[in-house]
Amino acid sequence: MLKKGDKKLINAWAFYDWANSVYPLVITTAVFPLYYGMVTGGKDAQVTFLGTEWNNTVLYSYTLSVSFLVVAFISPMLSSIADYMGNKKRFLQFFCLLGSFSVMSLYFFDGIDRLWVGIIFSILASIGFWGSIVFYNAYLTEVAFPEQHDKVSAKGFIHGYVGSVFLLLFILTMIMKPEWYGFIDHPLQPGEAPPTLVFQMSFVLVGIWWLGFAQYTFSYLPSNTFKRKPEKDYIFKGFKELKLVYKEVKELPVLKIFLASFFLFSAGVQTIIVLAGKFGDEELGLPTTNLIITILLIQLVAVLGAYLFARISGKIGNIKTLKITIAIWVLVSFAAYLLPGKSPNVDMYFYALGGVLGLVLGATQTLARSTYSKLIPENTYDNATYFSFFDVTEKIAIVMGTFSFGLIQSLTGSMRSSVLVLSMFFFLALVVMNFMKKTKYVK
Repeated sequence: MLKKGDKKLINAWAFYDWANSVYPLVITTAVFPLYYGMVTGGKDAQVTFLGTEWNNTVLYSYTLSVSFLVVAFISPMLSSIADYMGNKKRFLQFFCLLGSFSVMSLYFFDGIDRLWVGIIFSILASIGFWGSIVFYNAYLTEVAFPEQHDKVSAKGFIHGYVGSVFLLLFILTMIMKPEWYGFIDHPLQPGEAPPTLVFQMSFVLVGIWWLGFAQYTFSYLPSNTFKRKPEKDYIFKGFKELKLVYKEVKELPVLKIFLASFFLFSAGVQTIIVLAGKFGDEELGLPTTNLIITILLIQLVAVLGAYLFARISGKIGNIKTLKITIAIWVLVSFAAYLLPGKSPNVDMYFYALGGVLGLVLGATQTLARSTYSKLIPENTYDNATYFSFFDVTEKIAIVMGTFSFGLIQSLTGSMRSSVLVLSMFFFLALVVMNFMKKTKYVK
């Protein structure tokens, strides 16, 4: 067994990011939302699910809400299991299997009559991904020493970014040139949609990639480093600890204000991430390839943005820098609301918005986590529980964001109205953050 701090062990741990990051990029953000719209009939199509008529996009928004609601509920239990049981590896493997096989099962979502396949396995794949992340993160303290944590975490991020972009680029060639891979016997004609089999096979590729590359991680991760035995009542211990943190947060005005602002802008950020493709598809009528190129552009610029705003934060402080990024989110979301769908240059406008969005995407997420870490009391009994509280707050915010998006669209019949509401989330987050005061470590 490799020792803690060993480069091979660290690389094996970080490689799980390479394996699983294709799920949020390809399935959650880029390809599946577009395929779902294609199969269910496009803009404003009505579908039947559970005996009820739904707008197809509204149903998709609610599906995301349900998946994140489940994740928010089970995360504290999973965190407790990760902390108090010695078999993290088995749980990591279980959720990896659940997620990867659920993604591959989306292959069978080949028509409107199998809508239930798309809905159920979308939810299960989300649970599998986020469930595995809990145990993946919990392994960090077992594979690396504290002084290595920042670099090791960054290594995981880089692995995930490179792997997911690499696979998405390959899938993009399948969508643009299906004749290269034998899906059709002629080049795509202008206005001709790629065959649905291209998308179905991309889901299979994501699942195989995730499960296959994860085996390298599993082959080196230790099973029970600390020889722990299960403690009593460990399943609900996480909820009890979260309750204690909630009581402490109420007595910490600066942290309480920050979390309120974080909740609001997270609802906007995460909803835009998962539904931007559908907005470009249904409201602006952009081709699938243009939308995927925009998502790739966002990924590339996000890395630059995180680096750029980290330097700005070092000069003017976290709070001011976060205010700048949130203000940009207000402008971007409002500009998306105003985008002229019938303009001949709408694709260029969308690319430009994607570039600006990418610039603040990585920065907002990175700054939010680092700011929160600086606001946690120095004498706290458990940093891990504070971060569990942070993660649950984010997941509930996503539930509110995606549910609000679907609800507003169902009431108004317009996805633009939903985008306008997201801009209000960012505006309110900016207002709340203005009440924050400087602290010893956060300025």
